[in-house]
Amino acid sequence: MAETENFDLSHVGAVELHTPEFEKSLWFFRDLLAMREIARIGDSSYLRCWDEYENYTIKLTASETNGVGRTLYRASSPEALERRVTAIEAAGLGHGWKEPEVGVGRSYEFEDPDGHLMAVYYETEHYVPDDEDTPALKNQAAAYPGRGVNARRLDHINYLAKDVNAVGEFWRDVMKARESERVRLDRGGYGAWWFRFQQKSYDVVYSDDWTGERGRFHHLAFAPDTREDILKAADIFLENGVHIEYGPYKHAINQTFFLYVWEPGGNRIELANAGARLVMDPDWPVVEWSEAERAKGQAWGMKTVPTFHTHGTPYVKDQERIDREAMEGVRHDRVK
Repeated sequence: MAETENFDLSHVGAVELHTPEFEKSLWFFRDLLAMREIARIGDSSYLRCWDEYENYTIKLTASETNGVGRTLYRASSPEALERRVTAIEAAGLGHGWKEPEVGVGRSYEFEDPDGHLMAVYYETEHYVPDDEDTPALKNQAAAYPGRGVNARRLDHINYLAKDVNAVGEFWRDVMKARESERVRLDRGGYGAWWFRFQQKSYDVVYSDDWTGERGRFHHLAFAPDTREDILKAADIFLENGVHIEYGPYKHAINQTFFLYVWEPGGNRIELANAGARLVMDPDWPVVEWSEAERAKGQAWGMKTVPTFHTHGTPYVKDQERIDREAMEGVRHDRVK
């Protein structure tokens, strides 16, 4: 039975991505995805999708390596924020309160059991478009860019984890997110776990990291308007030399139409469209898949690309070789 606390989180607010190829990564998000840069502070660029109500979607930071920095999650009320902070502190994973920063008020920083850095906040600034960015329709956050992929909003984030069971229990029991779907392993436990906050089918995902490392990143997903936009995006990436890893195709889990690419910094980015699928029932039971069911492939039968289980950021030692051999049929299960 759903409880009030199951709705304490509203959505993923913003995500920091590290890149060793800052200018090329900036080109990818700004020029190909049609995101707008709203600030440049130090080694970081703050970029937004055109229909996000908040100021920015990603904080792109120049770094010696790639991967995910801190993820911001917005609480649904001040009271919800306090409840989640109390639960995080009780779990012993809190870092403490942080001062207001670009676009958001004070936030409470913490980490999940796998070491991913996160923060939860409530107070936020709504984006105010300038003359160049004012939309024709007043119920739209900004003008439709009409170029490139036209990424409308941030959709979800997928982390890699050494122990999917531990992080899944954290999101279920401490963060009070509702389970959406999960993959049960033959040896016991889960290989992947999906969670939702409101009526979307999922907001945060954890996948088993076959390298055995902690704190790595699988992908960040952006939503355009339609499946046709994703097909167009594939042509745009092809023409611009962006590595297309997987798709366009339809997932079996959560039925998302997808396309996965590696941006120039090496981070995996998904273009995702769930169509009209929402989970309206607050008590909708978790959907569980077996390994045998997942081995059948995606919705229309396409098998999962091998690098989906090996490629993550930051890179492990011999990452390129591991990815290459995975494509050649070598199984790197727990390579460490």
